[in-house]
Amino acid sequence: MKKGLENSRIDFRDQIARNKIKSYILMFFVFATLIALGYAISFAFEPGFFFIIMIFSIIFSLGYLLVSYYNSDKIALATVNAKKADKTFHKQYYDLVESLTLASGVPMPSLYVMNSSQINAFASGRDPKHSVICVTEGALEKLDKKELEGVLAHELAHIESYDIRYMTLVAVMVGMISIISEMFLRSLWYRGSTGSSGNSNDRSDNGKGIFILIGIILAIIAPIIVQLVQFAISRKREYSADASAVKFTRYPNGLIQALEKIQQDDAPTKKVNKAIAPLFFASPLRNLTSTHPPIAERIKVLQRM
Repeated sequence: MKKGLENSRIDFRDQIARNKIKSYILMFFVFATLIALGYAISFAFEPGFFFIIMIFSIIFSLGYLLVSYYNSDKIALATVNAKKADKTFHKQYYDLVESLTLASGVPMPSLYVMNSSQINAFASGRDPKHSVICVTEGALEKLDKKELEGVLAHELAHIESYDIRYMTLVAVMVGMISIISEMFLRSLWYRGSTGSSGNSNDRSDNGKGIFILIGIILAIIAPIIVQLVQFAISRKREYSADASAVKFTRYPNGLIQALEKIQQDDAPTKKVNKAIAPLFFASPLRNLTSTHPPIAERIKVLQRM
């Protein structure tokens, strides 16, 4: 019975809808963790203490959000030292993207190429009107027309779905939790090292000790948990982008064959900043906290479409 379910066909529309719902659930979990952490801190200390932390975290996070959001494409391109694609030399690249923009309704993005023999690509930009796609030289050299089309359709799907905006928001929420946790733990160390003039019995009133303990536990584990959730959200968005790529091309085999070539690719690994790792078509990170699903799992899902 289980084998039959695994071999059943998947409608790409259902796949997109399911992964979006799962992403929103995971994002709600991050938000709930932020509220729980703040709630524990507000009971462990005076309410004013919590509001000071929150105000500082919000101002810092919003500043980070605005800079990252409006310059996400420039930051990503500068990080990998990408160059503007040449319309004559990279004619097939331009032609494929132009054809896909007609199929998807997405405005034509700016096209770039990065110096790497690996097969990879990424999309960035704050919205479809201010977006870029960057592919590696390895992708242009090693993928045939249909395979390259599948990869480019995947990147256009990220642009169409406003994934950059979505993931930036999640990153800011995760950053707020990390900042609040760090300030809370440092404040405990400061209070402990300087001492307090109050009576110890007064300090233990109203169950403050319990809330301090809960706050410490949350402050330690919350940043770890929400970062894992962030990775999970990123993986769901990759599945959605794969499904949308099939919607644009109506040809899952192109994307499947591109993924298979990536599995077999023995090109030297190019070092990539962890901050932009979630943008790539295939994860440049090879560990349990990867921002992408395993390639073999992506292929299995695509084979059922």
